[in-house]
Amino acid sequence: MDSREAKTEALKREWTDQFVVINPDHPELKRFDGIVGRVITVNFNNKAVIDFQDGGWYDITASTDCLKKLDPAEGKSKYKGDINSAQPIPEKQA
Repeated sequence: MDSREAKTEALKREWTDQFVVINPDHPELKRFDGIVGRVITVNFNNKAVIDFQDGGWYDITASTDCLKKLDPAEGKSKYKGDINSAQPIPEKQA
């Protein structure tokens, strides 16, 4: 395993399944401000793949510069994994 793979694996161990919020100092992340996300994994570009409860997954640099980990109990209580755009709409179901 080379050093790049080792770094990616270390980031996966550190960030996967963590509940996070974004650092609002990054203007490009403002749309996620105040939303709790859950890190699904870390990809080979060292980006955390995050579910922000809207049906999409977003890749954001896996670092404390961009993300803040929440206490697991707090994160779990605020994260609603079943609320997303992929939910069925009962009145449109046949």
